[in-house]
Amino acid sequence: MKNIFKPLITLFLVAAVVSSCKKEESKIYFEGGTTPVLTGSTAAVRLEPGEEANTAIIFSWTNPDYKFTTGGSSHDVSYLFEYDTLGANFSSSIKQSISVSKELSFSYTVGALNSVLGNTMFLQLDPRRTYTMQARVTSSITGGNAKLTSNIFTFTVKPFPPPPKVALPASGKLFITGSATPGGWMPAPAAELPSQKLTQMSSTLYVMPSIALTGGGSYKFVPVYGDWGVNYGFTGASNANNVNGDNFSQGGNDVRAPAVSGNYKIEVDFQLGKFTVTKL
Repeated sequence: MKNIFKPLITLFLVAAVVSSCKKEESKIYFEGGTTPVLTGSTAAVRLEPGEEANTAIIFSWTNPDYKFTTGGSSHDVSYLFEYDTLGANFSSSIKQSISVSKELSFSYTVGALNSVLGNTMFLQLDPRRTYTMQARVTSSITGGNAKLTSNIFTFTVKPFPPPPKVALPASGKLFITGSATPGGWMPAPAAELPSQKLTQMSSTLYVMPSIALTGGGSYKFVPVYGDWGVNYGFTGASNANNVNGDNFSQGGNDVRAPAVSGNYKIEVDFQLGKFTVTKL
C-alpha cells in the first residue's frame, strides 16, 4: 500500500503547484498617457537673407508619459511633427511631416526653414508676404499604437527667395535637344537652332510654348547649343521620369518624352528644380 500512496501524493503535489502558478499569472494592461503639449520659441518667425545659420524656431513638446499596470512605459516613443498652412487642416499636398524618435523637440535654422517654404512648399511669392502656419505633434509607442495628438501651435513666417535648387544657365539661354525633338540630338559643335530655344520668362523660369515631340523619344536641356559641357536632365535613372514632369539637375540623365506624339508645352523651373510637360 505504501508503494501505491507515494506516486499519488507526488501527483497531487505537482497538480497543486501548477494550479498555484496559474492563479499567480497577471496580465499587463495599458493605462493611457497624457496628451503632449506643443510650444514654439516664437510665434513670429524671422527669416532674413544673410542669417541662414541662425536658429529660426524651436518646437518643444511635453512627454506623453505612457503608463502600464507595471509602471511607466519602457517602449520607445516616436513623434510625428507636422505643419501646414492655416485652414488646410493638415491635409494639403504641401503639408510637411517629420519623424522624430525619442526627442522632445525639433528646430529649424533660418536657411533650412526658408528652403522648405520656398522650394518645397512653394509658398514663395513676389512680393514677399506673411503666411500663417499651424503645427502639431502626434506621439505613439511601438508599432504606431496609442497615438496622442497635441494642441495646435500657430506661427507666422515670411519667406524670402531662396537660392534656386538647380544652378542657373550661365549663358542666360536654354535649349532642348534629343531624339524626341524635331532637331534630333545636337552635334558638337553646332550653330544655335532657334526652333529648339526656350523663352526666358524670369531669372529662374524657361518656357517652350509649343514643340512637336516624338512619342517615346528622349531629350535633355543645354545652355549652349552644340556644347555638352553643361547639360540638364532627369535626377533618376535614364528615361525613368514621369513624362508629365519631374525633378531635374545639372548633369542629369536622359528624359523620356510622353508616349503620344504631338505638340507640348514645356516649362523648366530652376528655382524648384522641376520641369513640366503639358499636351496642347
